[in-house]
Amino acid sequence: MAIISSSAPGQPSAGRSSAAGSTLASGRLVDPAPVVEEESQETRVAGGEVPGREDSLRPRRLADYIGQRELKQVLGIAVEATRSRAEALDHVLLYGPPGLGKTTMALVLAEELGVRCRITSAPALERPRDIVGLLVNLQPHEVLFIDEIHRLNRVAEELLYPAMEDFRLDITVGKGTTARTRSLPLAPFTLVGATTRAGSLSSPLRDRFGLIQRLEFYDLDDLQAIVERAAGLLRLELDAAAALEVARRCRGTPRIANRLLRRVRDVALVNGHGRIHASLVVEALSLHRVDGCGLDASDRRLLTLLLEGYGGGPVGLETLAAGLGEDPATLEAVIEPFLLQLGFLQRTPRGRVITTAGRRHLGWSADSAA
Repeated sequence: MAIISSSAPGQPSAGRSSAAGSTLASGRLVDPAPVVEEESQETRVAGGEVPGREDSLRPRRLADYIGQRELKQVLGIAVEATRSRAEALDHVLLYGPPGLGKTTMALVLAEELGVRCRITSAPALERPRDIVGLLVNLQPHEVLFIDEIHRLNRVAEELLYPAMEDFRLDITVGKGTTARTRSLPLAPFTLVGATTRAGSLSSPLRDRFGLIQRLEFYDLDDLQAIVERAAGLLRLELDAAAALEVARRCRGTPRIANRLLRRVRDVALVNGHGRIHASLVVEALSLHRVDGCGLDASDRRLLTLLLEGYGGGPVGLETLAAGLGEDPATLEAVIEPFLLQLGFLQRTPRGRVITTAGRRHLGWSADSAA
C-alpha cells in the first residue's frame, strides 16, 4: 500500500488526471501538481519489520488492530459490504483525542480495501490548487486521508462538497464577464477525515460523511497487549509485568505507550539489560519524571501549586498560568484534560479545584490544608 503525500510540483500524471490538469491550467485558475508517491509500505517492511521505525509499529490489518472493538466491527462490516459491491467505501470521519490511532485506521482501511492511501493535512491545503491537485489525481476507490480536517479553509471545504457527494469538481474559469463554470468528473474515492475537535466542523461538511466514529481511550488490557506487540516488533525481551507497568503510565494512549517503551529500551541498552523487568521500567520512566499514574512534571507542578499555593483552590486559569509560567491555552488544552479524566482536578465556575484523589496522589491527606 503506497502512502502518498500532499501535492508537490512535478510532471502531470497520465490519463484522466492529466487531461483534467491541462483543462484547469488553460483556465489560469489552478496548476494542479500531482502528489508524489513515497516509498511504499510494502517496500519499507520488505524482509521483515524494521526495528525502531514508527511505521513498523502500526498494525496493517483490522485483525492486528488492538482495541476499539465497536469501531472495528462497524468498519469491518462496511469494508466487507463495499468489497462485495466493488464500490468506494463511504466517507469516514474519525474523531477523538490525539494519539488514539486515527491515521493508523485510515491506513488499515486502505490496506483492507486493497487501494492506496493519500495522506495530507488540512493546514497544507491553503490554496484551491492544493485540494484540486489532490482530487483530480485520485484513482478509483482510493482513500484520501485529511488530518485535522476541522482546520480546512472555507474555499477548500466548499470544493469538497460536490466532490464527496457527486464525485465532481466545480471550478470557475476566467474572470469578470468571461468567467464560466466547469464541472470535472472525479473517480469515486473515499475521504477519511480525522479531527480532535469534531464540534469545530461545519454541519454541511460533517453531514456528508457516511460513517462518523469516535475513538475512545484504551483500557489497561488493550494497552498491555499493544506494548507487548510493540516490544516484539522492536525485538525486546519484555516481562508481562513490565508491559503492564508501561501501560499504566501511558495515559490510555498507544502513541504515548510506544514512546515510553522506546525510552525504556534506551535505558536497557545503555545499562546492558538483556531482559526488561518491571523495576527497570520504573527506573527508566522515573528518569523522565513519569509517575505510576502517567503524570509528568507539568501535571504535578499544577497540582502542587493548587494545593500548596492556593490551599486547593478554587483558582482562575489566568492565575494558574501566571504562577506556572505557562500559556493559559496550553494549560487548558494539554495539561488539564488528563487530570480531569483521572478525577484529580475539577473545573468550577469560580476556578480550578484539586480533588481528594489529587491530594492523595501528592501524598496529602484528604483534609490537609496548604
